[in-house]
Amino acid sequence: MHKGLIVQKFGGSSVANVERIQNVARRVVSYRKKGYDLVVVVSALGDTTDELIELASKINADPSDREMDMLLSTGEQISVALLAMAIHKLGFEAISFTGAQVGIITDTSHTRARIIKINADKIKEELTKGKIVIVAGFQGVTLNQDITTLGRGGSDLTAVALAKELKASECEIYTDVEGIYTTDPRIEQRAKKLAAVTYDEMLEMASLGAQVMQARSIEVAKKFDVPIHVRSSFSENSGTMIIKEVKRMEDVVVTGVTLNKNEAKITVCDVPDKPGVAAKIFKELSSNGVNVDMIVQNVSHIRQTDISFTVTKAEAQKTLKITRKVARAVNSGEVLEDVDIARISIVGVGMKSHPGVAAHMFEILAKNKINIEMISTSDISISCIIKKKFAETAVKALHSKFNLGG
Repeated sequence: MHKGLIVQKFGGSSVANVERIQNVARRVVSYRKKGYDLVVVVSALGDTTDELIELASKINADPSDREMDMLLSTGEQISVALLAMAIHKLGFEAISFTGAQVGIITDTSHTRARIIKINADKIKEELTKGKIVIVAGFQGVTLNQDITTLGRGGSDLTAVALAKELKASECEIYTDVEGIYTTDPRIEQRAKKLAAVTYDEMLEMASLGAQVMQARSIEVAKKFDVPIHVRSSFSENSGTMIIKEVKRMEDVVVTGVTLNKNEAKITVCDVPDKPGVAAKIFKELSSNGVNVDMIVQNVSHIRQTDISFTVTKAEAQKTLKITRKVARAVNSGEVLEDVDIARISIVGVGMKSHPGVAAHMFEILAKNKINIEMISTSDISISCIIKKKFAETAVKALHSKFNLGG
């Protein structure tokens, strides 16, 4: 009996070794036996991508983006072939493809390419032959036949985009946790698994540091209303559904607490307090591809002001170099860097209709003697930059005070 199509994605930890690849093969085959058509997207084995990055850095500290894509795309090519072999061993038909072979066409932004279109004819053809189709995640190809990669966590994007293109009934994302939790269960043992979360909440959580899903993949899922089921490769339990709307009790204000220790704060001191100076700094950063996150400008009474902003740690050195150059040009003071920070955020659609959530958050941090260095808010989230040493304390305190525990 034919039950429709499911796209499944397995992350690096799910295929980290031979036993885990065999485990994934058994899981995929169990769906096949139930009558589903399957397209399976796979990440590189375990830490392969990190190992390849390290290898490249030993050869050249500043390698070209094109060659990095050439190198990193090999990780997934290994895992798709091995998974196909494991499925053959179980007596089922499977065929593996690279992103380029299945027609995932991207723009030319190497290392963080965007998908322009997918020509899925080849996949459809193999599905009609009754085969399980296995696709390398995280990669595509330009119209010039250059291999590209889709940025960190890009396999999620491959899976969601294929689910949309193939009109799959569901997109399952398999990982090493059981779903989306109210916070990181490694920090707070009382974290509770959420049965469902909205695209908006997940997007906010992903961009604020929850490592479970790539933010760009959620944007695509939201745009095309692709239901996502995040679940564990190591258990049969159902996980968390990511969908458009979630029916919750009126009094649920905060859905989750996220923590991101991967940011650096840059401060430009004594900036002349006149129009256009901030524009110069941020224009220069943006034209060099630096993504600036939170920005705080202190208004001063002495015609000079300090501007602080955050960037990812990976971009901190590049940012310092650019900012120091602009600071000299506009006669600012010194440029300082602080990598000893963490961003703590609370997220929840319920905040829209509940005033006073921010005040409550600040109170909780104050009670725990945690100083707030920067604040930023959106409709459904509030983020604070604090010293890194208070990060875990802050997570536990907020989780407990907003009654998120199981």
